[in-house]
Amino acid sequence: MNKRRGNYGFLRSFRCYYPSWGGLLVLLLCLLLGALVAAALQYAVGSWLGEYATLVTYVLMFIPPLLFAASRSGRNELLLEPREIDHPSFRPLGAVMAVMIAVVVTVAAGFVADALTLLLPPMPAWLENALKQMTQGNFLVNFLSVCVAAPFFEEWLCRGMVLRGLLCNKVKPVVAIPASALFFALIHFNPWQAIPAFLIGCIMGWVYYRTGSLKLTMLMHFVNNGLALVASRMPGMDSATSWAEVMPTGLYIAVVSLSTVTVLVGSRAFARIELQE
Repeated sequence: MNKRRGNYGFLRSFRCYYPSWGGLLVLLLCLLLGALVAAALQYAVGSWLGEYATLVTYVLMFIPPLLFAASRSGRNELLLEPREIDHPSFRPLGAVMAVMIAVVVTVAAGFVADALTLLLPPMPAWLENALKQMTQGNFLVNFLSVCVAAPFFEEWLCRGMVLRGLLCNKVKPVVAIPASALFFALIHFNPWQAIPAFLIGCIMGWVYYRTGSLKLTMLMHFVNNGLALVASRMPGMDSATSWAEVMPTGLYIAVVSLSTVTVLVGSRAFARIELQE
């Protein structure tokens, strides 16, 4: 992992903390604490916050892990060498090509993940309604929650802290990447989101490992969530839980098959990027 390039502002507050397995458990517990506080706040003043309640409580959930990581980083400044969270390098692929491939792979991964959800039992009605509230309410609030806050905070935690921490602690990528993806899956708190999240988390983890670019994985996360938000507002998709419900079977199989090949080929392209020392 690159040690020399400097991040500025927010990300600089965490560059001297790279958690190992025990630290990851503490971060998860901090997130659970934040979720409990957020749930209590929504119960207490949710009606006063109105349509902004989901956005406010979502951001609040990440405050405890943010504070914990920042405090540990501050304590370590004189003891440990900084390990930057965002240290992009795209040689020899190039930044433009890397972004284009990452976007295409993200779109394709969405269809592959959609097919995986067909293996699960039907989603409970209460969960389906809760997820629809995040995508079919006020568009601006949904966009800020799903496409801005989620990519920023979840990438900071799952790639910037979890994956970077494991890699900096000499955990092999073949273990660190799935472990960070599993962490990413767990924080969704339900299998209907967790299984697709694990797949996409592995892909974003691979991209982060090869490029060191947290901004690139934030973009991928934005694209993935943005497509889900737009799809939920398309005619016929407002009541569907899978593309299989609105596409002819033959077309759906063809799209998923092509998407699987695209993910494999696109992910392979990132192997060309030179790893930083």
